[in-house]
Amino acid sequence: MTSVEVVEKRDYPNEPAGRALPLGEAIAGTLKFLGVIIIGNIIALFLLLIPGINLIAFFLVNGYLLGREFFEFAAMRYRSPAEARLFRAKHAGTVFLAGLVLAAFLAVPLLNLLTPLFAAGMMVHLHKKLSQRDPDFQRQLNVGRPSPAQ
Repeated sequence: MTSVEVVEKRDYPNEPAGRALPLGEAIAGTLKFLGVIIIGNIIALFLLLIPGINLIAFFLVNGYLLGREFFEFAAMRYRSPAEARLFRAKHAGTVFLAGLVLAAFLAVPLLNLLTPLFAAGMMVHLHKKLSQRDPDFQRQLNVGRPSPAQ
């Protein structure tokens, strides 16, 4: 059982469980995420030469990237990839702040090894909370789409 499934079962027993991403889709998403993180951190590495800015750059770059990717992975358990990206974009500020928490977690030696487990569970909670606060999101997506009967 994955950490996300444990969170769903323990904290949301009366809600439908999310669906795991198909293996190919998960691998493709992970490789894309790895590429984006490498590029982002190469940019942050150039800023390493500027004292004070380097620490800020580390947190901003990793906060954005970790928040974005872990939130989308969690959201894709309940939404299509396109809807997950739109939902993240709509709540970008909240997702970024959650990403900063993950970046702080990542900055602690040894504790950083648990970042993926912590991030996955945290982002499932965040997705559930944002979904509860924004129940109109799905209806807004359906505006303009033909109904199934048409």
